[in-house]
Amino acid sequence: MSDVAEDRNVNRTSTGISDVVLGYVMQYIHDPKDRDAVSLVCRKWYELEARTRKHVTIALCYSTSPDRLRRRFGNLESLKLKGKPRAAMFNLIPEDWGGYATPWVREIAESFNFLDSLQFRRMIVKDSDLELLTRSRGRVLLTLKLDKCSGFTTDGLLHIGRSCRNLKTLFLEESSIFERDGEWLHELALNNTVLEFLNFYMTELVKVQFEDLELIARNCRSLVSVKISDREILDLLGFFRTATALEEFCGGSFNEESEKYTVVSLPPRLCRLGLTYMGKTEIPIVFPFALHFKKLDLLYALLDTEDHCMLIQRCPNLEVLETRNVIGDRGLEVLAQSCKRLKRLRIERGADEQEMEDEEGLVSQRGLIALAQGCLELEYLAVYVSDVTNASLEHIGSYSKNLCDFRLVLLDREERITDLPLDNGVRALLRGCEKLRRFALYVRPGGLSDVGLGYIGQYSQNVRWMLLGSVGESDAGLLEFSRGCPSLQKLEMRSCCFSERALAAAVMQLTSLRYLWVQGYRASTTGRDLLAMARPFWNIELIPARRVTLDQHGVDVEVDHPAHILAYYSLAGPRTDFPDTVIPLDPESFVST
Repeated sequence: MSDVAEDRNVNRTSTGISDVVLGYVMQYIHDPKDRDAVSLVCRKWYELEARTRKHVTIALCYSTSPDRLRRRFGNLESLKLKGKPRAAMFNLIPEDWGGYATPWVREIAESFNFLDSLQFRRMIVKDSDLELLTRSRGRVLLTLKLDKCSGFTTDGLLHIGRSCRNLKTLFLEESSIFERDGEWLHELALNNTVLEFLNFYMTELVKVQFEDLELIARNCRSLVSVKISDREILDLLGFFRTATALEEFCGGSFNEESEKYTVVSLPPRLCRLGLTYMGKTEIPIVFPFALHFKKLDLLYALLDTEDHCMLIQRCPNLEVLETRNVIGDRGLEVLAQSCKRLKRLRIERGADEQEMEDEEGLVSQRGLIALAQGCLELEYLAVYVSDVTNASLEHIGSYSKNLCDFRLVLLDREERITDLPLDNGVRALLRGCEKLRRFALYVRPGGLSDVGLGYIGQYSQNVRWMLLGSVGESDAGLLEFSRGCPSLQKLEMRSCCFSERALAAAVMQLTSLRYLWVQGYRASTTGRDLLAMARPFWNIELIPARRVTLDQHGVDVEVDHPAHILAYYSLAGPRTDFPDTVIPLDPESFVST
């Protein structure tokens, strides 16, 4: 009876739900937006949600502070933290812009006792950060992802290999790592028996020994995914024989005569593959496995349109394809006929200077229409096109009802585009694809009028992230756009004609906006008109126009970078680690002028 009485007297919230019941309910609420909504009900729900939150993603590391994170979510098990703006992936952001992991690593080491999964993306990570992290969390760390990060060497990786014996995922893809030696992988092979995912794809880590990969495969029987840097495929024959549970492999290279590769046999469970520099003569080695392929990464394969068609038609179960526009319209038609389960398609711009594209290696409205009609399960589409029409976008709106993420870039290689502006096609796509959450459209002057820009605002009810390039004709179009987009949180724009005054006014009208990045606008010398968007917790940073030297295929080329605007909400206030290339816009500095 005492237990019953105690149950009747448990603390209850203002809604009449006991803390015990609510605690159980919280375990089944995982979506961040749902959790945010729960935390706003009352103070007790706020506190209970904070205590039970297991994962947090911080989209910009300057939007809060490590101390605030600790005080709010002290029981975190998983943290994803992003640093530099997304434009850094295209060399548009100064290398010293910021995004340092050090203060976060210090707080993690001191306070987050339950954390076992950590991801840094586009951040500057030092060897000392990795040493402190592995010393404090190494024994319990299960997942460590350093995604497109820089600032560290293989000495830092050595600490991971020696200390993180329970690590199941090590992800280093596209990180800039100074390589001293390959000892880090040897230590990982000696000390880890539970590794499942190993990824150092698209890095300069070339001193690793293939014997260490074999040892990892032998010791880690649950190894299902390995993505490596350039390594001769013939050196990996023992690894392929040993890694019997492997489902995904990317990387490698082909440097010998083609007849030598007839001995290559891939692991029996392999269903996700990306062979770097695979050409026409090597492609037959994958044919026996094609029926089982769910994912193909052909971004760095040396295949022409005909090769794509020959491979794709053998892959009826394909769900993910990444390739270049050399696939062409004919390749997309074969894809639409053969791969009815396709969910994700990414088509990047081809390397023109390599002259790998043949006459058919262009993507246009013809390929888009075939794709829309044939691949009805498509959820993600990112494509560089040489030509496009309103009708092709209308077809996507009519058929691609599951599309959540759409990105289209119109290349400038063709002088004449068949059907511009794309106003009606964009309207039809947005109206038809009601599940769309991410939307990118990069065209050319005249590609989208002010009317079309207004359509984007009107019909993007659920879009949270958007990239717009060379759109609109005047400030009026931007202002009409900003009257819509009720869910838009992140907006990126390039090569647009808008004034600072219009940009500031648009920000004030976009009620959900948390982040703005603009490069290429009608910039003033002082940025004074941007102050119209100034308000509490809103940081504004400028990167003035500059001339930078880029390495393009071994040749130093000077390129003009237009001025940038970066504005974002921050509970931590203005940051203090500005480099000389970044100017904080402080409203108080204009008071006396």
